[in-house]
Amino acid sequence: MASHIVGYPRMGPKRELKFALESFWDGKSSAEDLEKVAVDLRSSIWKQMSAAGIKYIPSNTFSYYDQVLDTTAMLGAVPPRYNWTGGEIGHSTYFSMARGNASVPAMEMTKWFDTNYHFIVPELGPDVNFSYASHKAVNEYKEAKELGVDTVPVLVGPVTYLLLSKPAKGVEKTFPLLSLLEKILPIYKEVIAELKAAGASWIQFDEPTLVLDLESHQLEAFTKAYAELESSLSGLNVIVETYFADVPAAAYKILTSLSAVTGFGFDLVRGTKTLDLIRSEFPSGKYLFAGIVDGRNIWANDLDASLITLQSLEGVVGKDKLVVSTSSSLLHTAVDLINETKLDKEIKSWLAFAAQKVVEVNALAKALSGDKDEEFFSANAAAQASRKSSPRVNNEAVQKAAAALKGSDHRRATEVSARLDAQQKKLNLPILPTTTIGSFPQTIELRRVRREYKAKKISEEEYIKSIKEEINKVVKLQEELDIDVLVHGEPERNDMVEYFGEQLSGFAFTANGWVQSYGSRCVKPPIIYGDVSRPNPMTVFWSTAAQSMTKRPMKGMLTGPVTILNWSFVRNDQPRFETCYQIALAIKDEVEDLEKAGITVIQIDEAALREGLPLRKAEHDFYLDWAVHSFRITNSGVEDTTQIHTHMCYSNFNDIIHSIINMDADVITIENSRSDEKLLSVFREGVKYGAGIGPGVYDIHSPRIPSTEEIADRINKMLAVLETNILWVNPDCGLKTRKYGEVKPALENMVSAAKLLRTELASAK
Repeated sequence: MASHIVGYPRMGPKRELKFALESFWDGKSSAEDLEKVAVDLRSSIWKQMSAAGIKYIPSNTFSYYDQVLDTTAMLGAVPPRYNWTGGEIGHSTYFSMARGNASVPAMEMTKWFDTNYHFIVPELGPDVNFSYASHKAVNEYKEAKELGVDTVPVLVGPVTYLLLSKPAKGVEKTFPLLSLLEKILPIYKEVIAELKAAGASWIQFDEPTLVLDLESHQLEAFTKAYAELESSLSGLNVIVETYFADVPAAAYKILTSLSAVTGFGFDLVRGTKTLDLIRSEFPSGKYLFAGIVDGRNIWANDLDASLITLQSLEGVVGKDKLVVSTSSSLLHTAVDLINETKLDKEIKSWLAFAAQKVVEVNALAKALSGDKDEEFFSANAAAQASRKSSPRVNNEAVQKAAAALKGSDHRRATEVSARLDAQQKKLNLPILPTTTIGSFPQTIELRRVRREYKAKKISEEEYIKSIKEEINKVVKLQEELDIDVLVHGEPERNDMVEYFGEQLSGFAFTANGWVQSYGSRCVKPPIIYGDVSRPNPMTVFWSTAAQSMTKRPMKGMLTGPVTILNWSFVRNDQPRFETCYQIALAIKDEVEDLEKAGITVIQIDEAALREGLPLRKAEHDFYLDWAVHSFRITNSGVEDTTQIHTHMCYSNFNDIIHSIINMDADVITIENSRSDEKLLSVFREGVKYGAGIGPGVYDIHSPRIPSTEEIADRINKMLAVLETNILWVNPDCGLKTRKYGEVKPALENMVSAAKLLRTELASAK
């Protein structure tokens, strides 16, 4: 019985690629140094999978930024502003598209389906001259082959690539992107020909858009694309991989009728309904790549249950045509549990990171072949039983409090317009008030202080003194810049979710459980293993200390329940909404303690609310109902004069704008600049928004510093569709990833732009 891995984490067990990228971007190392790290990581991954007995090992899943940007490079689809003149795309052009440069902004970045991973959105139109401009897929296949590992090269499928693209600036929004299929398929044919010549026998096309609600002409594009590629694919075995949800019946029918395709990959963890489709009809002679091991969570697989499912599928597809696989790329999970030497032993026995999931896949494949590792299966069964019966998982008081939430919508009693009036009397802010989103640059010195405190190398007194000094520095800088509503800069926090999870019951933490979010940015998601509660106040000490340093309003900074949920590895033994309600009650306690301590502006970030939206429209309403309700629970008990802010990060918000309004926050700050001000179009189309709103005026994920005039122009575009008295001026997101040399001039220009427009508005009266 064969085994297959859809994809594997790139950063390395100790984030080796992250540090190599940042060193290269800072000019401290060469392209050769960067490539050496990449080669070492790739060879380690391939050798590890080969040693574990995996038959179908992926290549070309390694990336310096993301796989969609790699495909843009492969197709030579570089926007004209980057002045690429042809030939093989190098680091300069590639990273300019991803991060921008001193002269031009980066391309738009958005979430990869419903994950916390991001991709760079291709900008396409009728005038793009596609050309084969990156030979990465072929080069990596050859690289693995030289190591003695025959891999399955992985490409983002042509239809998914186009469906994830957007019309370039100046191109009609209605431009049919799928009309470009005939222009990109010749490049795919060139890549396929080179892979065949290099000796590849299998090739994998990732087509995850097949799980979405597609229209008939979009589904027909799959038939057209793979029919056109069929002759080029002759002699190759072809996998089309889907993941993250069920494949709808219409898409399943189209997919399984593709004659050029040898095998089909399905997510059988998040797509359990697909099992019914497979059991009712599966094409004879084709391979089923059964995604039974979860690629998106860190819980050990229930091997006995999975084996039963796989054995039932053997009777449908045939013993020799069933391949055990992961549900998706393992990119979305941590790398290796072996590095977690301090994790609680019982909790550790419940977990499996990417390296362990590779072993699980192979163990299941061997068991199906009659070579079952009884000791391994027995240990797994014992861990499953331990988790179900452990008293640390269940807290009756928390469960009762969450159950009691039913019957109320937890909406504040006073309308937002009246609350804003009451808040303005108290805060006395100018029109177009300025603020930032929360974090300020995380300097090397600051990271050193946190690290030494955690390692008990400095005392608590020394730690508090250092953090207070950093807060004071951030407060003074904001006052010098004349920002209206201040933040304390979050110097005590390495990560917004980890910080809160460490202070909540029901959470566990790793030392090296890093997961890539975008580029070199990694996060270390907490593990929610049990019922959640707040034993003690979490932020009151720091927020009140910061407020004592200034007479201006100081925001209390919290992470919202939906974001904590969506940015954690969540327990899979109860519905997600039940866990979310528990977190909401814990955050509610914190909000009310902040208010009692005199904090009048409290930001409850819901950066990831959109991210958790199910991929199928039929499931949207249920998710949005409990997600929005969870947010309202957190601030349902505050006074009208307490201003509640929330913040949302990179995503497409237009389709959930009414749910955002339904959150009933007093002020929302939201990404806008990098997405070509797509957010503003919803207001142009007539949606009325009565609360405060701050669409981001500049992109913080790029080192580029926008001018005062550029920011003023953005604000004027906002004023064309939003009322002056509700508009706030702020960056797109927190500033922790930037340097002070970038942050200070950018914020100076932001404040200058706000003041310039205040003067213009006053003189126009």
